[in-house]
Order: sequence, then C-alpha cells, then structure tokens
Amino acid sequence: MPSIAVTATDSRTEGSESMNAENNDVLGQSPDWHRRLDLGRLARLKARLLEHDCAAGLFYDPMNIRYATGATNMQVYSMHNPCRYVFVGTEGPVILFEFAGCEFLAEDRPAVDEVRVAQAWYHFAAGPRMMEFARSWCAEIVDLMRTYGGGNRRLAIDRLDPIGTHLLEEGGIEIVEGQEVAHLARIVKTPEEITAIRQSIDVCQEAIRRMIAGTRPGMTENAIWSILHQTNAERGGEWIETRLLTSGPRTNPWYQEASERRVEEGDIVCLDSDLIGPHGYGADISRSWTVGDRKPTDDQRRLYALAHEQVSRNSELFMPGRSFFEIADLARRMPEDYLANEQPAIAHGSGLCNEFPLLIHSDKIRAKGHDGIIEPGMIICIESYAGAPGGKEGVKLEQQILVTEDGPELLSDMEFEEDLLE
Repeated sequence: MPSIAVTATDSRTEGSESMNAENNDVLGQSPDWHRRLDLGRLARLKARLLEHDCAAGLFYDPMNIRYATGATNMQVYSMHNPCRYVFVGTEGPVILFEFAGCEFLAEDRPAVDEVRVAQAWYHFAAGPRMMEFARSWCAEIVDLMRTYGGGNRRLAIDRLDPIGTHLLEEGGIEIVEGQEVAHLARIVKTPEEITAIRQSIDVCQEAIRRMIAGTRPGMTENAIWSILHQTNAERGGEWIETRLLTSGPRTNPWYQEASERRVEEGDIVCLDSDLIGPHGYGADISRSWTVGDRKPTDDQRRLYALAHEQVSRNSELFMPGRSFFEIADLARRMPEDYLANEQPAIAHGSGLCNEFPLLIHSDKIRAKGHDGIIEPGMIICIESYAGAPGGKEGVKLEQQILVTEDGPELLSDMEFEEDLLE
C-alpha cells in the first residue's frame, strides 16, 4: 500500500490560515473565494436535480440550505424547528424562505436570487392554525412549480412533515427523495470546500492540543470537553455535534458522553471531536491521551497500538476507483477478543457534517450496507476503537483524509501520543 502523504501547513490550498497566536482570523477569505464556494456548490446541486429529472428541490435540512445558498441562520434551532427552507429551481431561481425578520442575512449571497419570509406551519409556531398555514405554504410551492417547472411536477424534498407531503401530492406534485439528491451532490468537494475543511481541521487540532496540554488530575470530563468548544468559538467555528469525551473506566464501552466524573492520575481520556468549524465544515478527529505524569501501563499501550494500527492501515485503502465492498474486504479488523466492541463503521464521509457514504465492516456491509466507488475529492474519516468487552479502558482514534487522484492525503496530521506508542 502507498504511504499517506502529509501536507505541511505552509503548502496548503489558497486561503488556508496557520493556527498561531498572531493569526486568529481563520475566516479571512476574499469575496471572490466566497462567491466560488457558493456557486460551485449550487452548480453541483442543480446538476444532481437534473440527473434525477426534477424540476426543483425543496430543502429544509439546514446543511442542505447552506449547501444550496451559502446562507446560515440558527443552524441548530432549525434542525428541529422547520422554520426556514429553500426552493432551488433546476433551471430557475433559488428562492430562500427565511425566518421572519432575518431576510437581510442573505442579501449578499450570490447563489440566492430572492428572499421571502418562510411560512411557519409546524405546531410550535402555528398551534391550532397549522392546517390553515400549511395550505398557504402548499399553494406557494405549487405556484413556484407551475411557474418554473416547465410542466415537470417532480420535486425533490429532503424532509417534510406528513401534512405537507399529503397537501403537495393533492396539489399534483410528485415528491422525489431529496436527501439522496443532496448527498450525491455533496459527496465530492469543490476546491473551496477543501480549503474550508482544512481550516476546520486546523481549528480542531489546535483545540485537541489545548485539551491534552490542559488536562490535569481532578478536572471533570465536562471541563476538559469545554476547551474544545471554547477554542472552536474563538477561532470562528460554530458548534459540536456530540459530547463524546470519556475517561478511565467510562472509556469502555465507547459512546458514553462527557460527565462530571473527575479524571485521575494515569487515566486514559478519549475524544471524538465531531466539530463544526469555520464556514460550517466538519472536523471529525479522535484522539486519546493519559492524565498526569504517570507512565502508561502495558494495557494502555496495547490498546493504543491496536487502534493506531487499524486506523493507519485502513487509511491507506481509500484509493480512487476502489469499491466500498473491496475496502470492507481489505480492512484491518480488531483481534477476536475485541470484535464485540469494534466500531461498526470503517469510515464515513465528511463535509458540512458527517456525510454520505458510510462504510461498514465486511461481515455486515452486504446485508446492511451498500456498494459504491471511491472518487477523488471525497473527504473520508477513518474510525477505530480498541476496547475488549469487560475491559477497564478503551482507546478511540480517528483520522480525516482527502482522496486525491494519487490516493489518500492525510488532513488530520497532528501527532499521536509518543508515550503510548512506545
């Protein structure tokens, strides 16, 4: 297998900012760069709508709204309150329906042709008038399809409550699965997206280094985890998707979240960042380290070596043109005593968040997964967790790569823990 190339910070794509005390402005990109970012993404989305023979797309997922328009507003709130949406005409305008009073936020977005006030018909906003407001919303969408669809009634929608689905179908609209359309558009990154992802990774790695340096016996897991948030906010990032930081006996099994447990001398601390950084792009990196000055135990080193070997070996598999099934068949597995707690995913895509595709291990991928082809421009996160069932501790590691024409390029290039690799 070819070795993974590590890109030095000073040779990165145009606009990437090094993370140091003198330069905190990771958002410093030219207006032309922002224009290319927005219009490049929109072009990919419209191309997928055309391939699916859709007259338009209607997107509620805030990730898809941002991908289509570049506009962002109350991202976390709008994940569970459908308060804003976008109509993307395949050969027509992009009309952003924004939360009332926020229309001005998208005035300068080059991908947005028109901004209107969103019709809120979800129960929190509409109460007993939900059906009345939903019919008003439906009439506006049907009118847009009639105006810009050219007779095509196929509308891709990523998420929609049942009332809206029924009303649109009664109005003669054929609903197409819109998450598939959006995911396939987002699967290959534009050059500007790759620049933004590099910036988020820089922010994330700076945060992890601060966490490791700042960990002291007696700190709570929540206090250590808060350093990730603070650094991300300081450096222009946006939010953290999970709370996956644990210590000592709470590292096994994986998927527990940060608590008020106080870390002790010699504990392992495990982190899965799930960080949404500058420009809304994700950095999904996992690292594990020990607390205090005590040397790691043989068991801790063994766990770390298992996770390090798996994540390193599997990172090398992501060659362009290779199938998902082939990668699953070639992937490094944990020893038998560790399999029950092994991460079910070999890897997953990443962009504005964790994204399609999801590759699972060979014993499950044909029954519960699917095949596909690795393409240049994909951003992939490779997972590993080592922790035997009933064991005292575990180790979580994860790397983020860019698939290039020549193979995988390592993006998460921060160091591993030397004392755990001895």
